[in-house]
Amino acid sequence: MRRPTSRAERSGRRDECGRVLAAALVALALLIVVTPSASAEGAKPKKPKPLIGVYVAEALDAHVDVFANVGDTTPTQSFANPTKTDGKLVFLVDQVRTDGWMKVLLPIRPNGSTGWIQSSAVAISYDPYKIVVDLGAHELTVIKRKKVVERDPVGIGKANTPTPGGRYYITQLFAPPNPKGAYGPYAYSLSGFSEVLTTFQGGDAIVGIHGTNHPELIGQDVSSGCIRMRNDAITRLSKILPLGTPVEIKK
Repeated sequence: MRRPTSRAERSGRRDECGRVLAAALVALALLIVVTPSASAEGAKPKKPKPLIGVYVAEALDAHVDVFANVGDTTPTQSFANPTKTDGKLVFLVDQVRTDGWMKVLLPIRPNGSTGWIQSSAVAISYDPYKIVVDLGAHELTVIKRKKVVERDPVGIGKANTPTPGGRYYITQLFAPPNPKGAYGPYAYSLSGFSEVLTTFQGGDAIVGIHGTNHPELIGQDVSSGCIRMRNDAITRLSKILPLGTPVEIKK
């Protein structure tokens, strides 16, 4: 017959079991942390997928100096912030270096001009949108990353005042005083200019995307170079597209 255990003996066994269990848990924890899983052994870390979109630089101070080359100390020109139309000064980023310089698209003639600015002069933001205008198809498409979010017919420049092809970006958004007028409720100005006109209505012949009071002419070659949209379409775009959004105009 087994001798009955005393209370002290039972307490001692419980303490011993507790110590054994604690030691086992610690060993298991170390095994989980230190030992790699079989599937992870030899596997290379996955590289993050690149963002599909562009970067926009917004001026931080009262002006941004532009230089012809990296490292130059004398700027070739300076852009005021805010702009002449009291809008924010933005640039479409073309290239970013690790030494504090970035190449940007400039809103000047000739179309497609670029220059170098110092990264410290601007704040960078990500823009997932882009606009593609197909002149031959009279069609404007808005793409967010790889997804089409808007596709609309447009009116474009006439044969003697064509809409210039190229790569541009949105510089300003305006709300004309008369939403039922020739420019509709909203108008975007672009960084591009007419290649046949030097002035238009007292200012430079800037290419724009805007509404219209003649929707029946959408789909035709009717403008002095601007891109005309239905008023409901430009209103939708005004709510989603930030300044700096790239615009590709395809001939």
